[in-house]
Amino acid sequence: MKKTHFPYSPDRSWLLPVLIISIISITFLLALTFTHGKPSSSDTDDGDFSFHQPKFSFSERDYRRLPKLPRFAYLISGTKGDGPSIRRLLQAVYHPRNYYVLHLDLEASDSERLELAKYVKSEGVIREFGNVMVIGKPDLVTYKGPTMIASTLHAVAILLKEAKDWDWFLNLSASDYPLMSQDDMVHIFSYLPRDLNFLEHTSSIGWKEHQRGRPIIIDPGLYHTKKSGVFWAKEKRSLPASFKLFMGSEWVLLTKSFLEFCVWGWDNLPRTLLMYYTNFLSSPEGYFHTVICNHKDYQNTTVNHDLHYIKWDNPPKQQPLTLTLEHFNDMVQSGAPFARRFAKDDPVLNKIDKELLRRSHGQFTPGGWCIGGSFSGKDPCVVYGNPNAVKPTVNSKRLEKLLVKLLDSESFRSNQCK
Repeated sequence: MKKTHFPYSPDRSWLLPVLIISIISITFLLALTFTHGKPSSSDTDDGDFSFHQPKFSFSERDYRRLPKLPRFAYLISGTKGDGPSIRRLLQAVYHPRNYYVLHLDLEASDSERLELAKYVKSEGVIREFGNVMVIGKPDLVTYKGPTMIASTLHAVAILLKEAKDWDWFLNLSASDYPLMSQDDMVHIFSYLPRDLNFLEHTSSIGWKEHQRGRPIIIDPGLYHTKKSGVFWAKEKRSLPASFKLFMGSEWVLLTKSFLEFCVWGWDNLPRTLLMYYTNFLSSPEGYFHTVICNHKDYQNTTVNHDLHYIKWDNPPKQQPLTLTLEHFNDMVQSGAPFARRFAKDDPVLNKIDKELLRRSHGQFTPGGWCIGGSFSGKDPCVVYGNPNAVKPTVNSKRLEKLLVKLLDSESFRSNQCK
């Protein structure tokens, strides 16, 4: 992990072919502009704003002895009033190599969703790389209900269909925020096996047996169009005998291979467990965990960590503590690439932007792909170069330290699906 991806090469032989390709592309696009009229209704009324092919492409990095760079696929989700927070989070985690699905649930207004979509379409860099999609037909999501899992699987299915070349999937909410740049993550994860799945999990469920495993709940979001809370049946049920329950954090980083298994399910396990978790309280804290730990092909791929810094009360309550400036040093020292939960526009976010991301308000987190100047307050990422150019910072060392600890041979296997 100690090798560095050097972003530039003195060899400029690639410049002429890129210029020629660019000229041809521009000519082709101009031809399309003059030959095509207004888009048909089928192009604009489907309710989704889809990925598209970028106008300019770059070949993969081919530096000798350096591993291939990974691609991450993000789901960033929120509800009513979360549009500005999702926009800020997108700017903080954006990278041209990655894919992003943005989802404001059905409780958010159409105008808020449209405002987010307009931003995505108006941002030149995003428009050029075509790697951000706003879901225009939102899902109704009930807090603690199975509709949260359905919404996540919806985003995964979109990514499997529209973006075929990614390695890991991450789910974030509007109250999450990164603690390092995407260049730091891409650099460190390029040295990891592509079959590792990061999710906090345990079969020692303790009090959750009686508050999660035995109650039977109904999520009205499965059959209503307006949001409401779950309700409980009078009866209780026994714990399952045909599979073992696992629970943990709902925030995950999962491989494409495992999620293909969950969506396509050539084994019936993912479908069986999806039906079981339909009546399970806080199903996002158990569905993926139980699937992965009950299948022989994936139970040895788990890393027992959710890659988040989260602070809990003692004893823990339903929600973690809201992070503030007093938690900043602990966040940094954790080595985790993300943290939650943050209040909207809390001052600690500005401190993270300034000291960890080196990002100005309303701008992207800079990386090796950003080659513009930052003078006069301009966003250096407005002018972009090769997206495969990576400039890791000192933050990557903290992530490396965390992963070395998690993958230590003495503790790695003993923490898998136990």
